[in-house]
Amino acid sequence: MKYLPLNPEIFITNRQRFIEKMGKKSIAIFNSNDEMPANADQLHTFKQNADLFWLTGIEQEDSMLILFPENPDPQYREVLVLVRPNEIKEKWDGSRLRKHEAEKISGIKTIVWLDSIEGMLQPWIHAADTIYLNSNENDRKSSHLEVRDYRYAREMRARYPLHKFERSAKLLKDLRSIKTPLEIEVMQQAMDITNVTFRRLLQFIKPGVMEYEIEAEIWHSFLSQRASRPAYGSIIASGDRARTLHYVANNQACKDGELLLMDFGAEYGNYCADLTRTVPVSGKFSKRQKTVYNACLHLHVYAASILKPGISIVDYTKKVGDEASIVFQKIGLITKSDVKNETPDNRAFTKYLYHGISHHLGIDVHDLGTRTEPIKAGMVFTIEPGIYIEEEQMGIRIENNYLITKNGNKDLMKQIPITVEEIESLMKIKS
Repeated sequence: MKYLPLNPEIFITNRQRFIEKMGKKSIAIFNSNDEMPANADQLHTFKQNADLFWLTGIEQEDSMLILFPENPDPQYREVLVLVRPNEIKEKWDGSRLRKHEAEKISGIKTIVWLDSIEGMLQPWIHAADTIYLNSNENDRKSSHLEVRDYRYAREMRARYPLHKFERSAKLLKDLRSIKTPLEIEVMQQAMDITNVTFRRLLQFIKPGVMEYEIEAEIWHSFLSQRASRPAYGSIIASGDRARTLHYVANNQACKDGELLLMDFGAEYGNYCADLTRTVPVSGKFSKRQKTVYNACLHLHVYAASILKPGISIVDYTKKVGDEASIVFQKIGLITKSDVKNETPDNRAFTKYLYHGISHHLGIDVHDLGTRTEPIKAGMVFTIEPGIYIEEEQMGIRIENNYLITKNGNKDLMKQIPITVEEIESLMKIKS
């Protein structure tokens, strides 16, 4: 890992939170992600199962966590399972965790090797009535690939057909959506790294620069600050390309007079930041660009004013849409007649703002959490309204990350320049 060691209390606390939700006489088993093949003998860069990391802090492949709070042998109530280090394999692929190293990361004292767990696990399961197994229940899940969690679930249900099975994901969806103060500290580090990077970009951007050169600067800045990687594929979209929400080709030149939309964030300690800023390639907004930008910023500020405990994301999104209807009339995008003739399923403003305003943020960029239930203190959301105008070949989005507090929210990116004046002032300073 590139990042500095995290406080193991993060994972000790997370495990305790999960254990408190488990039913009586139950055992929970978590598996690491698969190593995914690329081509020939190559593998994609390993990315740990988010739930296993949330509970352990372990990033190594072929790992497991077993939680059995009522195990008759107290030594085995929390068990971390690791692949046994192999001297020959380590000469090729690097060292694997030793027990004392894994204990320091996770706070788990009982660590056993993967090649010996089978015989130990069977009597524990016989002593339990319920088995919690994990699955990917992120509402945005789009892949139907049968990953290790599902293969393991099928195997366990066949081997122990008379046990009761429960979904860990049902508990984790609620637990992971509420961040502990220690988790917020790590997320803030990711956001601070992103802040430094954005300020650096403001001095780098100029007419003629390639989108991929900006992306390269992001990588360089992130890695030099100990971030593991970008939290997601950076979107560097100049001109009309900014209207494509997930534009990642990043292979065109940024031209004088265009706006440049940049959506990027650092991953630090497996926790994510998610920033979007739109800046003038030339360093100065035109009058029209400034008008639309300030309209978008108004929506951002309005959204922040109503994102607080008690409202659901569904209701909040509707309210922001209502405000967008007013704002878009003021800047000449829609008319009163358009609003009068709209339907609930086809609102007039959606021609120019066609995505959601906020999503949960955490270990995953689109983190676990509900959209329909009232939001709670401890959740972290993005706020990211946009305005996309095909006729003017313009796309603007402004995004910060907010921690929900008892009575409102806290902008975790308040230190990052956001106004027209701040951006133009910093872009005058060239390195």
